[in-house]
Amino acid sequence: MRLMVKEEGRSAQSVTLPYPWAEDSLAPALKRIGEIFKRYVEGDRVLAKAASVAETASSKQKVDWAVVKAEYRDTRQNASEQTWRTKHEPVIDKAIGLLSGNAKKPVDGEALCLMILKSWETGSRQRQIMRQNLRAFLSWAVRRGHLKAAHMPTDHVPEPKQPKKVGYCLSDQQILEILDALPDTAAGMRWRLGVQLLAVYGLRPFELNYLEIQQGVHGDELWTTKGKSMGGLSGAETKPRRLNPLLVCGADGVAMDWDLLTRLKSGESLPPLGSEAGDAFNTQLGRTSRQGHALNGPWDAAKADAKRLNQKFGSYSFRHRYAKASHAAGFQTINIAESMGHSLQVHSENYARFKPNATADLYAIHNAALLNGSSPAQLTA
Repeated sequence: MRLMVKEEGRSAQSVTLPYPWAEDSLAPALKRIGEIFKRYVEGDRVLAKAASVAETASSKQKVDWAVVKAEYRDTRQNASEQTWRTKHEPVIDKAIGLLSGNAKKPVDGEALCLMILKSWETGSRQRQIMRQNLRAFLSWAVRRGHLKAAHMPTDHVPEPKQPKKVGYCLSDQQILEILDALPDTAAGMRWRLGVQLLAVYGLRPFELNYLEIQQGVHGDELWTTKGKSMGGLSGAETKPRRLNPLLVCGADGVAMDWDLLTRLKSGESLPPLGSEAGDAFNTQLGRTSRQGHALNGPWDAAKADAKRLNQKFGSYSFRHRYAKASHAAGFQTINIAESMGHSLQVHSENYARFKPNATADLYAIHNAALLNGSSPAQLTA
């Protein structure tokens, strides 16, 4: 049986299919033609190549998964070695193990995804990342003919969602203790500057890679130049924004002036953070916290407190401090959201607990008056 394709403006292409010209060949031939067509339109429209890939996907030949994995790695040049090792390899290796082992193989892409993803907590951000990277690998492997079309993952892998954990908010005193635990070395000074910037400006960790000093109306201003999805508004991204400091205070209530803008302008260095800045802070501060302490240091102690409260802890806890302190200062929500670089919707979803509560304020005023000797009749008059 011969298959021919003729497109306007291009020479005719043809290949021979391994089916005799007979009625009982119709069903398998149509299936194979469908596989060829899919690869033809998704590829570079070379019929012979599409037919070869379809033949590979339909055959029983043994796949050299080490070569496949290396080939796929070459398509992910933007992923650092750490990202590849921690966020791609775990799901790829599990997929290869299931597909190349002697045990019964998953019947399709959805079953394969569900078997692999059960290693990560349902509803977690980590599981979401692993699912995205697994789907990308399986889709690529099917298109290249390393896997059969049945293993193409579905658009959505059904899984129950768990309530989002509240982010743990570091207190000013905890931040000062974390800073004191950092060593007085060149590296320690770089990490200390990074922590101070996160706390004072409420930055996302990756934004430390995109700081810029600009000349404003009243002098030097610190800006972050990297955009990010605002959330809640389809397609909307944050624009470069001016950063507004909110100083950390000591136990005596005195603000700590770390002169961050001047230090950055003079060229003081930040630690090498790479694309996974949040993870870098979590690792470094956890390691530092355990040095020179018989028990847990300040970072681990805060992490344990977050676990007790069932709250999410990490480098974003400095940013949560900024939100809480801004509300405590009485700033308008729209101004806080603008300074933090996200939408009002996202701010409300994450920081509603910090907003002024008129009902609670009424009761507090009432109780304060009672303690001062005023009668209920006087309060309600």
